[in-house]
Amino acid sequence: MGELVERVDEQDHVVAVVDRGEAIRERWPHRIATIVCRSGDGRILVHRRPDDVSRFPGQFNWMLGGAVDVGESYEEAAARELAEELGVHADPRFVLKFLCDGVISPYWLGLHEAVITAPVQPDPQEVAWFDWLTETELEEIVRRSEFVPDAREAFDRYRAML
Repeated sequence: MGELVERVDEQDHVVAVVDRGEAIRERWPHRIATIVCRSGDGRILVHRRPDDVSRFPGQFNWMLGGAVDVGESYEEAAARELAEELGVHADPRFVLKFLCDGVISPYWLGLHEAVITAPVQPDPQEVAWFDWLTETELEEIVRRSEFVPDAREAFDRYRAML
């Protein structure tokens, strides 16, 4: 069995523990934790995914993150993903959660923010390139075809809260 995740219902209640690959194939909702990284001056980290990854190869995203492990909270998963992908330790702040009808599979997306003041050390298996963009610069590129499609909905929901 591969990576285990909690299969959840339309209210984000756990109904079973399943293999993530099976959850994707069967289009069962599960949980994903994401982090928006801001610099001390408010810029947002945008990165390009490596060309050899299975999900969204070579595409740009303004969030980092991944699947929430079994028994893990969204906040714990966000902090773990931040450490794994950027080599940074922080306490991400929960911002919003919504059921995303994702391109690959439906999932509950928990979006968090963290202000990053320490130097980042991206894992090259997760981040091929990155830069810190202003919100205006990010808004200009988020609609491009090379941007992760699910990230657009999260961006729109995030902007509506500001």
